Amino acid sequence: MNIDFGKGLVPAIIQDEKTGKVLMLGYMNREAYDKTVESGKVTFFSRSRQKLWTKGETSGNFLDVKAILVDCDGDTLLVKAQPAGPTCHTGADTCFNEANTPSDFLHELERVIADRKANPKKNSYTNKLFDAGIQRIAQKVGEEATEVVIDAVRGNVPRMKEEIADLLYHLLVLLADKDVLLDDVLEVLEKRHK
Repeated sequence: MNIDFGKGLVPAIIQDEKTGKVLMLGYMNREAYDKTVESGKVTFFSRSRQKLWTKGETSGNFLDVKAILVDCDGDTLLVKAQPAGPTCHTGADTCFNEANTPSDFLHELERVIADRKANPKKNSYTNKLFDAGIQRIAQKVGEEATEVVIDAVRGNVPRMKEEIADLLYHLLVLLADKDVLLDDVLEVLEKRHK
């Protein structure tokens, strides 16, 4: 990469590679950049302390590098990373006090289901499924898939959409039960697409 370190420091914008949210801004000199590339962990040059620091070295909330891009002028970096926890020293997801969450509802529903698994709520249908176990969860996936097929063949599109919603929900419960993320499945689809 042709990075212009002529002034000593370049801004490094850190972006969550999955959600696209900007997590923070830091500065890198050549040494910080080289250490980032070598270690795979985002490392900055602290202007206040006048030394290198790897994000997460005290908190454990490292930023694992997935890609580094340089802008057209060669004087700003965009680092796509996977955060291992909150990015901001305040405990917020980002240094801009934004929630670092995907903007689609399936991921939101996935988070709700994961929360039910970790923090059961009385009378929750999701918790009833988890309590019943994998046999019941798998059975519900099969039932909903069959209902989708029946309504599709019958041409009952409004009902088919409802059954697809039920199927997606039960698939997310199945994924949560097996500790598999929706993003893991999407990654398989993306690889197949290439």
